[in-house]
Amino acid sequence: MKEKWCYVDSGYASPAYNMALDEALLKWHSKGEIPPVIRFYGWEPAAVSVGYFQKIDGKIDLDSVKAHGFEIVRRPTGGRAVLHDNELTYSVIVSENHTSMPPTVTEAYRVISEGLLKGFRNLGVDAEFSIPEGKIKQTGSAVCFDEPSWYELIVEGRKVAGSAQTRQKGVILQHGSIPIAMDDVTLFDMFIYPNERVKERARKAFGGKAVAINEVADRDVPMEEVKSAFKAGFEQGLDVELIPYTLTDEQREEVEELVRTRYQTDEWTYSR
Repeated sequence: MKEKWCYVDSGYASPAYNMALDEALLKWHSKGEIPPVIRFYGWEPAAVSVGYFQKIDGKIDLDSVKAHGFEIVRRPTGGRAVLHDNELTYSVIVSENHTSMPPTVTEAYRVISEGLLKGFRNLGVDAEFSIPEGKIKQTGSAVCFDEPSWYELIVEGRKVAGSAQTRQKGVILQHGSIPIAMDDVTLFDMFIYPNERVKERARKAFGGKAVAINEVADRDVPMEEVKSAFKAGFEQGLDVELIPYTLTDEQREEVEELVRTRYQTDEWTYSR
């Protein structure tokens, strides 16, 4: 018998709701109210999410974010900024002491990312883990997809998924972005550069470092096909059975309260 985990497909929601639901799922799992969770979601409107420790001032072009009709939200996880637009976003919530979770962050990351690896391969995409030699040289870029780190997914050296992790209340929350299509011109509009020449140079360099599903699959892959591939991928990679889970009315109210009191507030978003 395979272990049963919750499967939450929450569809498209506001950036604040998306982050609040991830936090709430972590809390409910920490209290033993729900099993481990795999969640898929999208963003409406599209948004720039910034890492928990990341500075916004001087890094993110807030006027451009607004002009594009996007929003900005701060994640509970670390890492750099991500533009969430035409993508499938996933989250994994599981106890640190779960029998399948290694004690170190890096190795736990590898185990969870096995589901991503299988998902890409279910789409016919020959992804593999990035295992950089030696210590990763930090470029100082604000853009998450600028470089792969340990056990992120790459295709022919280019990053195809970006993830971040936090541990709270004895629970691992790992969530990440799986771009289906990528508009790097819009992406680079979200960030502040000294001048247009520097921005254009960074954008061109970025093209060799990141790639979306439609490009590597050489076709337009429908969202439902992407979801099916990665749902099966997590079941295969983690050796679990995913059972659809619906939030109760009380749980929905708790998420909305988190939206109002944290993720929609300037105090949270602009705290760095």
